[in-house]
Amino acid sequence: MLRRRTLQAGLAALSALLLPRRRGASAQQGPVPDFTFPSIDGGTLNMADWRGRPVLVVNTASLCGFTPQLEGLQALHEELGPKGLVVLATPSDDFAQELDDAQKVKEFCTLTYGITLPMTDIIHVARGDLHPFYAWLRETRGYAPAWNFYKVLLGPDGQVVQTWPATVKPGSDVIRQAITPYLSA
Repeated sequence: MLRRRTLQAGLAALSALLLPRRRGASAQQGPVPDFTFPSIDGGTLNMADWRGRPVLVVNTASLCGFTPQLEGLQALHEELGPKGLVVLATPSDDFAQELDDAQKVKEFCTLTYGITLPMTDIIHVARGDLHPFYAWLRETRGYAPAWNFYKVLLGPDGQVVQTWPATVKPGSDVIRQAITPYLSA
């Protein structure tokens, strides 16, 4: 009996990590506030500038097994950016897989994956002094990335539409289907 309970608890925990979360009662918490992020290029990135557009926020890392997903993020940026999608990469070393300097991160991402999408400076997404966006996600939605390359889709109204774990690739049908209704013609 104990083994069965342990197995059930393990499966429930695994499901919570791997299955996408849909907006539900927590969506009543309201839209994302107009947070700013330090840009990897200097200056700031302001979420208010993207109001009215869907935004896919992804915590990234340069030294992770999922790092090749940067190619898919860039492809979404190039293909769907002209239709309104903003793809925002938020590099983080919270899982000890990021380079130690933002300039090195930018150089790596640019040279290896041709990244031109907006990127923040290295921030905390799951541990330590969380960036306010990720603190807001945790406090209002109970959501925190459990690893690198977790994805959060915000609708044009700033509501959290859906989240996905690292195992869901950026160009997957499930992500494209979630984004498509929010794109302009």
